[in-house]
Amino acid sequence: MPAPTTIAGFLEIGFKSGLLDKETLATCRSSWALAGLEPKTPQELADALIHEGVLTHFQAEKLIAGRWRGFLITDKYRLLERLGAGGMGAVYLCEHVHMGRKVALKILPVQQAEDPASLARFYREAKAVARLDHPNIVRAHDIDHDDKLHFIVLEFVDGCNLHDFVRRNGTVSPEHAAHFIRQASLGLQHAHEAGLVHRDIKPGNLLLDRNGVVKLLDMGLARFFHEDSAAFIKEYEVGYIIGTGDYIAPEQIVDSRVDIRADIYSLGGAMYYLLTGKSPFQEGTSAQKIIWHQVRHPKSLRALRPDVPEEMLKVFEKMIAKEPARRFQTPIEAADALEPFTRGPIPLPTPAEMPASILNGFQRPLSQSMQPTSPRTPGTEHEPGVIILPGTPQPRPLSAPVRKNPSSKA
Repeated sequence: MPAPTTIAGFLEIGFKSGLLDKETLATCRSSWALAGLEPKTPQELADALIHEGVLTHFQAEKLIAGRWRGFLITDKYRLLERLGAGGMGAVYLCEHVHMGRKVALKILPVQQAEDPASLARFYREAKAVARLDHPNIVRAHDIDHDDKLHFIVLEFVDGCNLHDFVRRNGTVSPEHAAHFIRQASLGLQHAHEAGLVHRDIKPGNLLLDRNGVVKLLDMGLARFFHEDSAAFIKEYEVGYIIGTGDYIAPEQIVDSRVDIRADIYSLGGAMYYLLTGKSPFQEGTSAQKIIWHQVRHPKSLRALRPDVPEEMLKVFEKMIAKEPARRFQTPIEAADALEPFTRGPIPLPTPAEMPASILNGFQRPLSQSMQPTSPRTPGTEHEPGVIILPGTPQPRPLSAPVRKNPSSKA
């Protein structure tokens, strides 16, 4: 439909989409009339309905553009906002129509969905992931499709991935790094016991929620949901080698059929990033990183972070050993080695350290009076992310738990 030019045209599209109902609209209009703030244009009406919590920014922008289809998927999930999007797919915050639960729908990339063999493998592996149930793994609630749209329904994690957390706040203390990496190790151990290997462990796939819990994202599904195809090494010898060049294990470069020890190596690289603000070989080109992961050691963590305890340094060095046999053989061994550094509690992430919760806009009750808000520029509030809301870097004083390393740049 064409973009509406009148209030009546906007309402026609809104009712047709199923996002608006006459009873709610009547309630809003009564309060606006009492306040003398009746919207005069479609944009003013959209802004007013956003303010009242009736529409989300995403929904309003689509209706203003004349688009009314696709807000309800399989009659179960109502689209609220787009959390992230890229050439390899998209992630949407949705609400279960009957249960009211917020979930994240991760759409299978088109090129995967159009290949029958890949699609069958996705459903098979997604079912295996759905059996995982651990506080340090993003839970998969459902796998489904709506015509040609195939997706996995995931737990919505309200927080920030660790890559963006460091970009936003600076490097973390050794105690924080130990807590975060140990939690990730416990999640990996649960997956390992279920026979799964991640193959793309990196700070961007470690999600920190507002209660300080770290959760692994895309466990066992890395081959299907890599957001940046340039970050993945492809067609080395036979087939695909899945992994991100900054954190990939040496043996993974030769053959993607790796075991859990490759994830332990990558998790060590994530620990290095938390403490230094850089990946182990950040200065290198993609080709150099591939070689250096096999033959070089990163810049000394001791030199970059002299406050890291000696025993904790040994844990890190064992995690990133070049030969798999010299690493911890299971994630629980790494978790046990980090346990002495996690006996003391750490403060929860502060509101200043986290991006604003996207849920705040969906929990506002209808107000008795309102002031129309100005239109939002799409994309200015949050950078694209996966499942969660990544942080938007902004200058601020650092809180006590976070240590800024002047010599590092995220």
